Amino acid sequence: LEPLSSERYVNDRLIAARIADQIRRNCPTIEGRIVFAFQQARALQRYALDKGYSKDQIDAFLDSKPDRKRIYAVAEDYMASKGVREGDEASYCKLGQAEIAANSVTGSLLVAK
Repeated sequence: LEPLSSERYVNDRLIAARIADQIRRNCPTIEGRIVFAFQQARALQRYALDKGYSKDQIDAFLDSKPDRKRIYAVAEDYMASKGVREGDEASYCKLGQAEIAANSVTGSLLVAK
């Protein structure tokens, strides 16, 4: 098995979850679909287990500070490329609305109030 840090499906979903979390925290008109996000996290864990990763490998990956920093950096780069600016609620809201409209993985974790 490749390291979980190289497993694209897992990483893409964790990046999408980070982006959704930042949007819900910084945009007052969008909130997270918390129960759905929890279900998706469980499904992602099941995906990794089904691929042959152990629970210890999954936990170690999720607890890894370097991997967390990498995922956060990719999420920040994506948001910046879409015009998000720290402290600018409207930029987070604009991205959130676009992600919801596109029915992206990120958008599926969000709902407009």
